[in-house]
Amino acid sequence: MRKGFTRHPKADDPATRGKNYITPSGLQRLKEEHRFLLTRERPAVTEVVAWAAANGDRSENADYQYGKRRLRQIDGRIRFLTKRIEDAEVVDPESPRAGQAATRAFFGATVRFANAAGTERVVSIVGTDEVDLNRNHISWVSPLGRALIKSAAGDRVALEAPAGRENLIVLEVRYERIPVEPFREPPGAEASAKEHHR
Repeated sequence: MRKGFTRHPKADDPATRGKNYITPSGLQRLKEEHRFLLTRERPAVTEVVAWAAANGDRSENADYQYGKRRLRQIDGRIRFLTKRIEDAEVVDPESPRAGQAATRAFFGATVRFANAAGTERVVSIVGTDEVDLNRNHISWVSPLGRALIKSAAGDRVALEAPAGRENLIVLEVRYERIPVEPFREPPGAEASAKEHHR
């Protein structure tokens, strides 16, 4: 990615403080992807590159060129995942909470709220690596996540959205298991293709 398209983090941005809050199932997903890339995908692509290199002229060898580029992508993703796993601070939504921590929305909370029109919605506040809008899993550093943090049932919060300010009323805060979509091998993965040829 070009530098012109990268976000310059602010010093007070919680997403840049080195904290990688994550649920246990979210961490498991990162570890599964990391293991797949290290033990299956990278070795399979390395084998293709070695085969392509043995075919002669590398400058016009598409298999070799693509394979080398794919290896760089895999290595970059492995480095990224390694860092995210090392920085992970696991917060289990199911662990017992006392006092305000049990009634207020913090990381791992599932929150039911309504907008001014009375439309209700339920979201779970998760880590940046676990966001899944199809499952209503939002990041704790997203505008909605930040608006809901520290709120309790009955509180009114203001969401600063791109379309303008929206007032929400918190109806319920609960803590329960947040299921994360398990890691699945991507379609077209070299390791998968190799197994189909056997």
